[in-house]
Amino acid sequence: MTAINVEREARLPDDLRVARAESAPHLGPRILFFSGGSALNGISRRLKRYSFNSMHLITPFDSGGSSQVLRRAFDMPAVGDLRSRLMALADESVLGQPDVYALFSHRLPKDAPQDALRAEIGRMVQGKHPLITAIAKPMRQLIRIQLRRFADQVPEDFDYRNASIGNLILAGGYLGNGRALEPVLFLMSKMVDVRGTVRAIVDENLHLGVDLADGRRIIGQRRISGKEVAPVDARITHCFLSDGKAELDPAQVPLPKRNRKLIEQADVICYPPGSLYSSVVANLLPAGVGRAVAARRVPKVYLPSLGTDPEALGHDLADQVAAILAPLLRDAGPDTPPTALMTHVICDESWPEAACRSVTAHHGIPCHRLPAGASSSARYDEDGVARLLVSLD
Repeated sequence: MTAINVEREARLPDDLRVARAESAPHLGPRILFFSGGSALNGISRRLKRYSFNSMHLITPFDSGGSSQVLRRAFDMPAVGDLRSRLMALADESVLGQPDVYALFSHRLPKDAPQDALRAEIGRMVQGKHPLITAIAKPMRQLIRIQLRRFADQVPEDFDYRNASIGNLILAGGYLGNGRALEPVLFLMSKMVDVRGTVRAIVDENLHLGVDLADGRRIIGQRRISGKEVAPVDARITHCFLSDGKAELDPAQVPLPKRNRKLIEQADVICYPPGSLYSSVVANLLPAGVGRAVAARRVPKVYLPSLGTDPEALGHDLADQVAAILAPLLRDAGPDTPPTALMTHVICDESWPEAACRSVTAHHGIPCHRLPAGASSSARYDEDGVARLLVSLD
């Protein structure tokens, strides 16, 4: 699709395209998202109405919450955001699926004794827990196998408080499949009939790092996002992947071939709402992402977050675009035109017109202000965004 067609269609959803997608979502467009966290989950749920073919490349670098406990115990990538997106895309209407959904979404209590929590997991492994007995065979056996793999290798001092059962199942599958995420993600997708494809951008056990304008370097996503510790108090100037100690050259973290193929198949590429660096830019850091995006001649849209993003301190809209373009240009080459990596910025009318004009002036990328916000200015109208993205195909 040419840029002029994208510009025309970006103004309002094409009702005919949307109606066609809604009547046959199994034939819906292949919209690829570079994302992480929960900001896109609402839009993902609405998108199931129009397409079963969306593709989600998710950051596995979270170092906070229950993901941090699993990472420390098993030296593995973070799986919380992957599980969250799988649940957002699951078909909750199919007979028997709600029971699996309930299990995968269940969290252990935050304040129960460790012995009691350990015993609860033991009942699940034995098939005696009500959340397990509610699930029909053979799915029940498949789930118990993954939980047993987890239980067989879990350290004695593992902290079960607030643990997500879905995360424990993913961890068990990871450990039982040669420390690879893809097989267990595929299995879980089939268990809950996921309406799309969910993959980690890479399977590596890595961390996110940033340099700040005041010269400090921070490594660890939980120290960047402002959710568990105080947000960064200086502008982020550089984002990188780390082994936990030092910055890694992007060539050390190549994009897997299977994920490159997803980009090559995309009808629309979207940089969606979410924390600027830890949810969006993090997925663009592996070697090969920029080249794959530049080679695909389809609409490539940035939907900036609404409200306050602690990671975007000191960034106006043009700066946010620059942060996304930076790793893509490093990979694709500095002579790559920005419009080969991002064809449009589409934002809510709460962004001032001057911000949109600045994007075009600095990067040559058209920017559109649409009435896409919900009643709260901190989030988008989820169905409106889903319809808009479908209409870009």
